[in-house]
Amino acid sequence: MLDLEAVDVDGAIRETQDEAMTRSSAFRRAVAFGGGLFGGATLLGLLSPNAFAQSKGDVAILNYALTLEYLEAEFYTQAEARAGLSGELLGFAQVVGQHERSHVAGLREALGSAAVKKPKFNFRGTTENAQDFAATAQLLEDTGVAAYKGQAAAIRSNAVLTAALAIHAVEARHAAWIRDINGAPPAPAAFDEALSMKQVLSAVAKTRFIVA
Repeated sequence: MLDLEAVDVDGAIRETQDEAMTRSSAFRRAVAFGGGLFGGATLLGLLSPNAFAQSKGDVAILNYALTLEYLEAEFYTQAEARAGLSGELLGFAQVVGQHERSHVAGLREALGSAAVKKPKFNFRGTTENAQDFAATAQLLEDTGVAAYKGQAAAIRSNAVLTAALAIHAVEARHAAWIRDINGAPPAPAAFDEALSMKQVLSAVAKTRFIVA
């Protein structure tokens, strides 16, 4: 089972979250550094190992993100090969799968030797037919958006925050796209809730998608 201790081995994330910013200071930081979100080259530069001071908390948060991106990347890779997708759903899987694999590559580069290893997965049949794939993709993308948002206030490095926001924005577009395909409201509310790491890891553990 995947739990908080598996990702946050030395308690760095929990320590950092205890010192999290207020909503107003988080907003000011997002505005101040939001201007840096331009293009893949900028993001790769921000994620390079020497571009930021790697506090224990930030490394732990990046590994948390990497674990979720491993899961999404493998989910789309398997679905492209096994689910018999066609039309817009196939196009969605191909585009989003490439994005998720790029996220994995960028996070691994940023973490270097500190990167957690890719787990083994069993997607319980959800990558083997179009209907189950579409429903699960919506769940994963909605969860990914909430997961990145939930860590924003705990990130200490401005460069890591900017890179995380860049990924968060793309994940939000993924979520809206698959919701539209599924006939669900792409933007169901004016404000979106964040999920804590404990909530996200608990939800992931209940899927039993990560087996080792």
